[in-house]
Amino acid sequence: MGFWDIFRTRNRYNEKNIVGFLSFTVMTIFAVVDIVTGIYGNALVHSDAIFNSFVIVTLGAFGIAEAGAIFGKKTKEED
Repeated sequence: MGFWDIFRTRNRYNEKNIVGFLSFTVMTIFAVVDIVTGIYGNALVHSDAIFNSFVIVTLGAFGIAEAGAIFGKKTKEED
């Protein structure tokens, strides 16, 4: 499977889960860096909009994936 095959309609990867996981990873790294800089007495200067956007993307990606899993059940005959 080549790189461009992941963008086809039928592939083995769930893109929504990949985006959600990457967003969650960035959000977690961001929180850890904020805690570590707080321990050392330095304030991490950042915009709350950036962190909130990662939260929204994470919740949206996992919410869409779960809703698709619940409401999009197909039988083998429909595939």
